[in-house]
Amino acid sequence: MTLSIRNRLTGTVADITSGAVMGTVRIDLPNGETLTSAVTMDAIKEVGIGIGSAVEVLVKATDVSLATGETSRLTIRNRLRGTLVGIDSGGAMALARVALGGDVELTAAITRASADELALAPGVPVTALIKSTEVAFSAA
Repeated sequence: MTLSIRNRLTGTVADITSGAVMGTVRIDLPNGETLTSAVTMDAIKEVGIGIGSAVEVLVKATDVSLATGETSRLTIRNRLRGTLVGIDSGGAMALARVALGGDVELTAAITRASADELALAPGVPVTALIKSTEVAFSAA
């Protein structure tokens, strides 16, 4: 299957918290960062994962936001620190590439106005923000 999702990361399931309908899956990335995915319990069972399972993490570029300042008082679970390594701007939108370390890279599709307001340029430290409900995964 070919997917249009730009961000595909590998990881290992570190923890699963079960709920009545939804659960959370904590995934350790090779660079030492952690992602949390909030999905239905049915999805967790259907994918057939457990602690220690290898997974491929999928995040649409449009689901990644960027911050250049403090991010401690947010409800967004996934806050990945990195460095902007490239930005391609068009008329209304920009694609920002963020190096997270350990050969892990994310792409964020953001408005050009936001990129300009944040003065995004290669070398700028950023935090990639991803809601846990926007993190999908599959068994690797």
